Amino acid sequence: MADSFAKLEKYNSWNNNYPSVGFIRDSYLDKINDFLGSKLIKVLVGQRRVGKSYLLRQIIRRLLEGGVKPENVFYINKEYTDFDFITHYTDLENLILHYKQVLKPKGKIYLFIDEIQSITDWEHLINSYSQDYTSDYEVFISGSNSQLLSGELATLLSGRYIQFQIFPFSYQEFISIKLLDNSKTAFLQYLQTGGLPELFQLPNDETKRHYLSAIRDTVLLRDIIQRYNIKDARLLQDVFSFLVINASNLISISSIVNYFAGKNRKTNYETIANYIEYLKNTFLVHQVERFNIKGKEVLSGNSKYYINDLSFKNYLYTGFEYGYGYMLENIIYLQLINSGYNVYAGYLRNKEIDFVATKNNRTIYLQVAYMLIDKTTIEREYSKLETISDNYEKFVVSLDDIQLPNRNGIQHILAWQINGIL
Repeated sequence: MADSFAKLEKYNSWNNNYPSVGFIRDSYLDKINDFLGSKLIKVLVGQRRVGKSYLLRQIIRRLLEGGVKPENVFYINKEYTDFDFITHYTDLENLILHYKQVLKPKGKIYLFIDEIQSITDWEHLINSYSQDYTSDYEVFISGSNSQLLSGELATLLSGRYIQFQIFPFSYQEFISIKLLDNSKTAFLQYLQTGGLPELFQLPNDETKRHYLSAIRDTVLLRDIIQRYNIKDARLLQDVFSFLVINASNLISISSIVNYFAGKNRKTNYETIANYIEYLKNTFLVHQVERFNIKGKEVLSGNSKYYINDLSFKNYLYTGFEYGYGYMLENIIYLQLINSGYNVYAGYLRNKEIDFVATKNNRTIYLQVAYMLIDKTTIEREYSKLETISDNYEKFVVSLDDIQLPNRNGIQHILAWQINGIL
């Protein structure tokens, strides 16, 4: 146990050893801060390499700066090989007990367990510590699977946790990191790179390609293939490639099956549906269902899929046709969900509305276009929104240089200024 404790000591701040916290993501920290001091388990979920570990360390830094003693904070990251010996929740419990025996912390103990999904039956331990009325604990966990809190586990922890989904750097974070002014030039730069934090430290495109390839392969292998015992790993990767290349398009599972059948690849509806669900669970892709605006109902069949970060397209699938309009639509979608909106693809009178977004009591409609280059394009984009008879806010978003005047209550928004309306 002494050897295990030495590994634990390496990653904690007990000897004034403060790890790097990276770019401070105040928007997330402020949301999490609202729940500090409560018994609720704080759960950070998101794709691998979006910065969940940095955020946990930033929370720790804030606690220490606020007067919490270093010995009252316990942190492990299951991605580190030093903690490979923790496979079952009892291993973790024994380590926590040993930590308490050695350091003898007084008062509340803050437990941070990073990438917890690889610890078998972890939920029993976390539930126990979060509800222990004989001792004072506050628990923070992170994971890379959206099913981290689902099914029986959600029932076990019902009402006892608050979840925060973590995304790659937003455009606003991007310009803050790069010290850029908010402009079309900066937005295009963001559009052509991506928001994964590590990309900002890599020297060239070739290195970035290798990095993105490694992330993709790690997620597919560790979070899907091994977890779900996938037999056809090549098909899984090809399904992901298909969704990246066709992001922002309306597609159905049947059309994907037909696509592979046309290439003499044997598969079926159930397999493709399962593979897409697994990809969604790891946050690599997002599904947006169609919504009948008149009937106020979700429609089955076709859906849109968006990738969690454009870097996958920009560095791994550069040879495929994928115009700025589709990339812009993908970015706008990410900004909407990052801002807390529920998002659907609208449908009304045989017209497709790019986004119907709802948040609390607010509903907005958005139509996304690369450029409003002529009267025909303007008429096409605005007329879709004009068919909607209700009085909710309506916007056309584009990469034009000049903002057009309102038309029948529909506002034109320059893409790099959309944060101002969300």
